[in-house]
Amino acid sequence: MVTVAEGQGSFRRLDHVTVPLPDGTCLAARIWIPDNANSHPVPAVLEYIPYRKNDLSAVNDHARYGYLAAHGYVGVRLDVRGSGDSEGILTDEYTLQEQDDAVAAIAWIAAQPWCSGAVGMIGKSWGGFNGLQVAARRPPALKAVVSVYSTDDRYATDAHYMGGCLLTPEMLGWGTMMHTVATLPPDPRSVGERWKELWMERLDAFHPQIHTWLKHQHRDDYWKHGSVCEDFGAIECPVYSVGGWFDGYRDTVFRLMAGLPGPRKGLIGPWSHQWPMDPFEPGPHIGFLQECIRFFDTYLKGHNTKINDEPPLRAFIQDPVRPATHYAIRPGRWAAEPSWPSPDMHSQRMFLNGTNTLDETSGPETPLEFLGAQVSGQDAGKWCPYGGLLDAPPDQRAEDGMSLSFTSSPLTEPIEILGNPVAQLSLSVDRPRALVAVRLCDVWPDGASTLLSYGLLNLTHYKSHERPEALRPGVRFEARVVLPAIGQLLPVGHRMRISVSPTYFPQAWPSPQPVTLTLFAGACSIDMPVRGSSPLDHYLTAFQPPETGPPIETDIEEVTGLSRTVSKDPLSGRVETQHRAPVDRVRLRDGLEIQQTNDYSCEITEGDPLSARYRVERTVALKRGRWDTRLVAESELTADLEQFYLRCAIQAFDGGQPFFDRTWTLTVPRDFV
Repeated sequence: MVTVAEGQGSFRRLDHVTVPLPDGTCLAARIWIPDNANSHPVPAVLEYIPYRKNDLSAVNDHARYGYLAAHGYVGVRLDVRGSGDSEGILTDEYTLQEQDDAVAAIAWIAAQPWCSGAVGMIGKSWGGFNGLQVAARRPPALKAVVSVYSTDDRYATDAHYMGGCLLTPEMLGWGTMMHTVATLPPDPRSVGERWKELWMERLDAFHPQIHTWLKHQHRDDYWKHGSVCEDFGAIECPVYSVGGWFDGYRDTVFRLMAGLPGPRKGLIGPWSHQWPMDPFEPGPHIGFLQECIRFFDTYLKGHNTKINDEPPLRAFIQDPVRPATHYAIRPGRWAAEPSWPSPDMHSQRMFLNGTNTLDETSGPETPLEFLGAQVSGQDAGKWCPYGGLLDAPPDQRAEDGMSLSFTSSPLTEPIEILGNPVAQLSLSVDRPRALVAVRLCDVWPDGASTLLSYGLLNLTHYKSHERPEALRPGVRFEARVVLPAIGQLLPVGHRMRISVSPTYFPQAWPSPQPVTLTLFAGACSIDMPVRGSSPLDHYLTAFQPPETGPPIETDIEEVTGLSRTVSKDPLSGRVETQHRAPVDRVRLRDGLEIQQTNDYSCEITEGDPLSARYRVERTVALKRGRWDTRLVAESELTADLEQFYLRCAIQAFDGGQPFFDRTWTLTVPRDFV
């Protein structure tokens, strides 16, 4: 339950403000200004994203920035160049141009009569990314950043690659989303009759971003750009980093806490890729906007909120839950650490032994040969869930049976895990290109298996993500697989299970040939980050209940039609998955109707990794009166032994009539993938 805050200061909203840039381009902003700001200037808080201030993000923007304005801040929602109502072309994510524009926009904001000269940035995902990137540029007016579900390393932790493996659903799904964001038209209410001319400019200039990402398959300069881990010392302003255990970006919090030299706070809850105060699964949710106000009051207004007297890292330790495809609430408790790495932590090593057990002592070295099943990975759940009913991974027993699995004895004492489990594997493979998936599960007394975390590694990257090398078939080597961080209680009577497989489709694009992996049991282990008791836990103050500002009123707001079907042909071994995301339809009180669909399908045949196919289709329709536009974006990926084949298409409709139709067929060499 989210409470709409009442009784705070009044404000006005400016729906379309142009922000001039040095090259003559104008960005488009929506601004919430406290009524007395012109006579008593206040700090401003900027969110800088491409998700269209007038439509796709309008409802939630108003709730957040209305709340900030009611608490004495100017809220600025700025469309990135080439998106929404901003001029120019959106060519890619996190470009140098995007950073330059942000630096100029912050200077413009700081110089406005309603601004005190102090500016903060806030953002989730894209806005969390560029908040860190812009902080590294050190614009003088930028005094603090709240970065939610973001990354400091664009190659290691983002929607393209994981451990050097192609992260198929995320790259194709996110890429197709990006294609629509870059090619939707500006709103005639903002730009007038130029809207169609500007739309055609965007469509004509468009080139699929997925092609760029697919050309950069290892960690090169393309990914280092915008990765603030290259120089943490460049960030001097205070940073509040926020993550969720049910989100793909949770590792960033730990790395920023360990790497940033200046003031920093870390918070990790049970959340999916949604704001921590919003009522999406799983909860519990917190008064996150109140946390942001306290943080900004400290660093933008100079108030003594005592936020710095609190532990710098706060994490939700999750209690065990039985496997399910969604969770309304994750039971657990809040815990605190005085620093990261924490003095309360120790590493507990468990060995993968030849008896398929997970033990505290190593057994005799035993080679175990295993031919990966191409259909393994169907029950992985989503890498970056948004709190939907089919996002979480179901019972893992089928996946465990398609892997080399090692299970501990029932625990005689509870264990709290906080941080990244790290697997040390001794292995060989029979192909020059191969991958490995390592899963950690909580096994219940009745055998149910709940996935806690999984890590991927393209084994040609086992020495370096920058300089991959072909593997020598049959030659033994050592590989380190870092699993994404977790905060989890394992109770007495439960067992831990580690499962290893050379396949994990569709999460990881399959190796070009079937791989037989030989694991040298007894010489393999996993280090569990075990948390000891911390006295700080007992002094934590409870978070306030969630609050928000009043949302924009809507006439219609509905979500319908979620489905996921899996079909298996026992004769051919072909498995096909069809996922239809809900039809999301909203009509705002100004008459604007927004409708979105997002569907994907994938297929693979057992024994034939070259049969893999992944396809995404996304539709966005915007309609107000006689303005009636629709955009359809499609992406499809297949491969042979040496090449990826990518097909992308954009269709645009104006008033129901075809306006633009183009298909790009691209061939990209497989670069050790």
